[in-house]
Amino acid sequence: MTQGASEVVFHRLPQEYFEWEAQQPLRYEYFDGDVFAIAGGTLPHADTVLNLASLLREPLRGRCKVRNSDAKLGITDQGPFTYPDLSISCDERDRTAQQFIRHPRIIPSPSSTH
Repeated sequence: MTQGASEVVFHRLPQEYFEWEAQQPLRYEYFDGDVFAIAGGTLPHADTVLNLASLLREPLRGRCKVRNSDAKLGITDQGPFTYPDLSISCDERDRTAQQFIRHPRIIPSPSSTH
């Protein structure tokens, strides 16, 4: 689960979750039918994630997509669905994905000491 996730909001099927989340001002993660609000991170963590994304983007350009925490990741069509800090996908299916990516090559999870 992403850093700072909070209490369960409700229990739903994946399609109900997608429809509901699309109308919300905040993002939510989905695990086994439970939906969790995502809390914000720290500024040092945001800096670390941005620096890592910046380092990776150019060398991977044209071969892979480096996405930030706005990109939803689905492990299967039934979930879980989460928003990792970064995800890197080199799979052609993820280049055209509209709702979530499914085939990441790597999901770095930087940590900061602040």
